[in-house]
Order: sequence, then structure tokens, then C-alpha cells
Amino acid sequence: MSVADLLRARLRALASAGRIGQFVSVGVAGASVETVLVALLTAGFVLDPPFAGRPLLAKAVGAEASITLMFLLNDSWTFADHGGAGPAALVRRWVTSHLVRSVGLAVAFGTLFVLTSWTDVRLVVAGGNVWPTIANGIGIGVGLSINYVAESLVTWRVQDD
Repeated sequence: MSVADLLRARLRALASAGRIGQFVSVGVAGASVETVLVALLTAGFVLDPPFAGRPLLAKAVGAEASITLMFLLNDSWTFADHGGAGPAALVRRWVTSHLVRSVGLAVAFGTLFVLTSWTDVRLVVAGGNVWPTIANGIGIGVGLSINYVAESLVTWRVQDD
């Protein structure tokens, strides 16, 4: 197979509407878990210290829960036919997924940092500041396409459909 044929096959695989829909659905589940955790930890509804005023710490807790959930859902649904069988392949995918998602996560953290540290926005709802939650959602959205391409090609090694 020529390089051009390989590139076309990979682009076709990435353009799979069904897979993109599944990935986005899984992402919504992961983003929901992360958003709820960030909201609970930063708005002061559940815990004050150590998270109040520390959205990046709350983001780290939410991100790990979200990444693990999304890996499990993607592995069993979105990319169920890719990535190889057996425990060693599963561990490789889990580790690779965490490494790959670190790029998207860095983008999300950077976005959250800029929107909460470089701005003086405060949006109070029911007595809690929900601006970190909204800023977190913006960051999640920015990292989505990076994660889809990297997870498809690196973690699950999708070649063609």
C-alpha cells in the first residue's frame, strides 16, 4: 500500500460519521462527569476547602474520572473492533489513551487557566460561582477534535473501515 493509499484510508476511517457520533456521545458522558465534579468542588455546594478558589485542582480530579470513564466506554463501544485483544493490549490502550489525552487535557487546562486567571468574570447562580464550570466546558470543547484524531490513530490504531 502506497503512502497516499494509507493516508486516504486513515482519512476515511477518521471521517466515519458513526464513530464520530459515538466518540462525541462518550465525550458528552465524560464532560458531564467532569463538569459535575468541577461544579461541586469549586462552587462551594459540597466542599469548601481545598477546592474553593482552586479550579485547576478540581479540574484534575474531574479530568481523571472523566478520562477513565471515556476510555472504558470508547474501548467497549466506539472502538470495540480496534486495538487488539487480551489484557496486554487493554493495558497498552489505557496507558496510551491517558498519554494521548494529556494533549487535549493540556489545551483544556490552558483554556480554563486563561478564562479564570486572566479574566475577572464571576457568574453567581444559587449563591455559587459557576464561571469556572462554564470555562471548563469551553476548554473541553476546544480539546475534542484533538482527542478524536489522536485516540483514533494512536490509541486504537484505526486504519480503515
